[in-house]
Amino acid sequence: MGRMLAAVMVAAAAVTATGAQQIFRSSVDLVHFGVVVTDREGKPVLGLRAEDFEVVEDGRPQTLRFFAGGDPDSAPPLHLGFMIDNSGSMVQDIKDVQTAAIKFLNAVDNVVDVTLTDFDTEVRVARFGPDDFPRLIERIRSRKPDGYTALYDALGVYLNGAAALPGEKILVLYTDGGDTKSSMNKGELIDLLKASDVTVYSIGYLQHQGARKFEYQQILTQLAATTGGQALFPTSIRELDGMYDRILREIAGRYSLGYLSSNEKMDGTWRDVRIRLVNRPDLKNVKIRTRAGYWAPYRPDTFKQR
Repeated sequence: MGRMLAAVMVAAAAVTATGAQQIFRSSVDLVHFGVVVTDREGKPVLGLRAEDFEVVEDGRPQTLRFFAGGDPDSAPPLHLGFMIDNSGSMVQDIKDVQTAAIKFLNAVDNVVDVTLTDFDTEVRVARFGPDDFPRLIERIRSRKPDGYTALYDALGVYLNGAAALPGEKILVLYTDGGDTKSSMNKGELIDLLKASDVTVYSIGYLQHQGARKFEYQQILTQLAATTGGQALFPTSIRELDGMYDRILREIAGRYSLGYLSSNEKMDGTWRDVRIRLVNRPDLKNVKIRTRAGYWAPYRPDTFKQR
């Protein structure tokens, strides 16, 4: 928290809203992927080097121009998002959820800033800097559960605000159910997630959802998987601390890869990207999590053929 930089974000579109270290070049042609490598037990694999990775875009190998991470000491600074469901169904659990969230935020390291999003029928967003931790805690503690669950709209507002942030971006989402109020639908949200370089960790406490539990589980899993993140489902509130510790370990052992695409066309098309380990037969059973690709930037032709 000591390295966070102060800023305030204003949300848009009928939503209530209440200098970071740049580690990637600001040009639109630099493609960034956050990568997590885990072993059979789900523990992060540390100490990998740039030459251990191969990046292939639409079948063509790419040359890495930026590489960082792989151990807690060299983990790149990140913009952390934290999202809490404050809908009416959270009345019984909100104090435990708030306490676990504060412990998590107090433990995470190397953070540029924290964007807190809480939602019910409405969405509220604020970004907190290095001197704002007491205010962040107060903000978390002060919210009272009420209203419906505008989950999709909350994610859309956060993604919109995070789009211009450089470098690593991770969002940790806590909810106890599915969306019941948003103007945005799931398909539109998935498109936004595919266009974003934010990695989402969704934590779904779905024990009170009855017949819809499996449906909500699938949705939260899809949201996280689209970004290269992970969905976690505690069976009791007491499991939250352990799940936050797991996320902290992945954040600390995360890799950041950046490259300039060999495809210079700015045609707005989807680019399929595959990242794998090379020349490391000792790591053949590891799992790599990252997003599946990205949308190329789009710029209309300036000159037309005559």
